[in-house]
Parts: sequence; C-alpha cells; structure tokens
Amino acid sequence: MITTALQQRIGEIQQSLRDAGVDGWLFYDFRYSDPLAYRILQLDPTLHVTRRWYYWIPAQGTPVKLLHRIEPHVLDTLPGQTDCYVSWEQQRQILGRLLAGSPRIAMQYSPLNAVPYVSRVDAGTIELIRSYGVEVVSSADLIQVFEACWTDRQLESHQYAAAALRRIVDETFGHVHEEIAQGRSLTEYGVQQFILSRIRDAGMVTSSAPIAAVNAHSADPHYGPTEIGSADVTSDALLLIDLWAKRAEAGSVYADITWTGYVGKTVPAKQREIFDLVRAGRDAALTFAKTETSAGRRPFGWEVDAACRQVIQQGGYGEQFVHRTGHSIGEEVHGNGANIDGLETQDTRRLMPKTCFSIEPGIYLPGEFGIRSELDVYLSDHEALVFGLPLQTEIVPIF
Repeated sequence: MITTALQQRIGEIQQSLRDAGVDGWLFYDFRYSDPLAYRILQLDPTLHVTRRWYYWIPAQGTPVKLLHRIEPHVLDTLPGQTDCYVSWEQQRQILGRLLAGSPRIAMQYSPLNAVPYVSRVDAGTIELIRSYGVEVVSSADLIQVFEACWTDRQLESHQYAAAALRRIVDETFGHVHEEIAQGRSLTEYGVQQFILSRIRDAGMVTSSAPIAAVNAHSADPHYGPTEIGSADVTSDALLLIDLWAKRAEAGSVYADITWTGYVGKTVPAKQREIFDLVRAGRDAALTFAKTETSAGRRPFGWEVDAACRQVIQQGGYGEQFVHRTGHSIGEEVHGNGANIDGLETQDTRRLMPKTCFSIEPGIYLPGEFGIRSELDVYLSDHEALVFGLPLQTEIVPIF
C-alpha cells in the first residue's frame, strides 16, 4: 500500500533534487547492499530480495521501478511505474532508456570513498551507469536531508535525553563517592551497571552499554568493562564515563556525553593539564560552529574537526588524538549526517540546519590515562545549541 506520507516524501525528494541542480536520484540494491536506500524509501528491511532492483526518482515526473520479473512486487509500497527485466542485457537496455536525457544523477557514492558511510553502490555499478554518458554525483547531502534532519518532536526527545544523561553523570559520581567512602568494593563493571539502571529508570534505552574506565583503561577510547576482569575503582583513580541513550518511544534520538572524574580531592597536575587542553580543543570547535552558524554559513564537517585538532596539535599532543572530533547523532547514536572528521575521513558534507553532532576530542596516553570531553551540538537555522548543561570545565574531584 502506497501511503500519503511516502508520496509526500517522494515530492520532497524531487524538490531537493531541483534545489541541488540534479536530474534525478537512482537507488540501487542487491541483497541489502544499501541499507540507506531502505531507510530513505521507508522499505521493510526484512524483505526477501534476491535480485537487483533500481528505483529512479527524476527531479520532474513519475518515478520508475526496475525489477526482476521473478520479484515484481518488491517495491509495491513505492509510487511510480514498473518495468521488469529478465536477462542482464535487458536490464542494461532498460537502464539506458530510463536515464536518457538525465546527464547528472545522484547515487550512494563518494569520490575516492572519502565518506565510506555513503559509498554503498559498488564500483562496477557506478561504471555501468557512467557508460550511459551520465555523471554520477554523491547523494551525501541529500541523505542528510532525509536521514539526519530532526523534527521538532525529535529535538524535544534529544533535550530530554541530554538533561537525563547530565543528571546521571552527577548521580554516578555521587554513587562512586558513597561506595568508596563506605569501604565497599566497586569495579568499572559495577559503575557501568549503575549507569544502565539510571538510564532505564529515566525511561530510556541504549544501543550498547556505557563506558566506565579507570586509569590506563581510560586510554583506550572504546574500552568496555566486563563482569569478570574489570578493574577496581579505588581512591586516587581517574574515572572516565561515556554514556549515550534515547527515549524508548519510536522516532526518538540520542544524546551522547563523556565526563571524567578523580576519586580524590586533588586532581594530579598532569591530568589537569591534559584535561585543560582537551577542553580548549572542544571549546574551539564549539566556538567555530557557533560563529559560522550565526553568520549564516554552513561549514564542512572537516572544518570543525580542524578547529579542534589545531589546538591539541599546538599543545603538543596531536599524535595522541587518534580519532575524529565527533559524529552525527540521530535515531542511532552514530547517525547518517556529517561527521566532525578531517582525520579518519575528509568529511566534505556540510553541517545542515536541524542536524546534531558530537564534539568529543580526546588525548590518550597508553599505560597512563586518557581524557575525553564530549558534548552534543544541535544546529538551528541561526544558532549552534548545546543541551544538558552545565558543560564540564574541570575534572570532577569525587571527594
């Protein structure tokens, strides 16, 4: 059944194509090779599909479905005309007719695989489409429009999650204080489970368990404690917690924050020094995003990364900042919008209104400790906003 909402989405896609000066958007899938196509077209990801299908949305006119004759109903939920092929020669002939007169089309492709999150169409299929004299351009920013931009309801759900996580940070450090003060045994795993219980109490869910890491474990950006073998949380330990969650209701979006605390009264000088540098990089990126947005400019993801990374490099720890500055946030904690990345990828997607991303620089000293500070930035039309205040300005002394 073709819904009114989906017909409206196709109309919005066509308007976006016209705005971008692109003749059409060609979706292609073989055995779920492009999950983004299923999301954007609101297709059931559990469909039993064994043959190649194409869905052509022209900037003007009626969409067309190209399907194998033994699977003619795969795209029945989508509006448009249907054409079927049997042989590979027939498939190519129909494609050529379909794309005639459309010299510039979008596909899930990224030049030089610069943005791998977008590069879902295999090189051979790109070669095939180009053989018709067609220029293939990246659908990266089109994907953002339909995958990364939030509704007002989603923004409200993020504000709720950010406030709840910020509260859970204070509750967690309070829990650590009480357990240590009472002489009770506490492990990283125990801290993680406390955070999970508070997430559930707040009516939220999470895709995976939070990070709780002490001392040398905090120098591993993706450390995850296990029930058996996790380190004890003791006096004079540095404790890093990274927590992400969203409301349980369908359509809700994530918040994602990282804080560090010290199980003592006086934070060691080297840890303070590293935190101050991480915070300076974080704040430089946030200031850059705020300034650009208020001026009506839409920076690239890599530019925000550069604003942060330059500070940490100048501080002498560039080699110890081993990951991108941030990631897109949406219904998944790692969303499908622009990442704040000029290191792992050269993210040339622009930061769009109604999207959200994290800023989370880190400095990691193997065998010693690591510091990361994370906040989330939501872009309105004219502002870069952060929820879940106040931000961390120093390592929290837990005693």
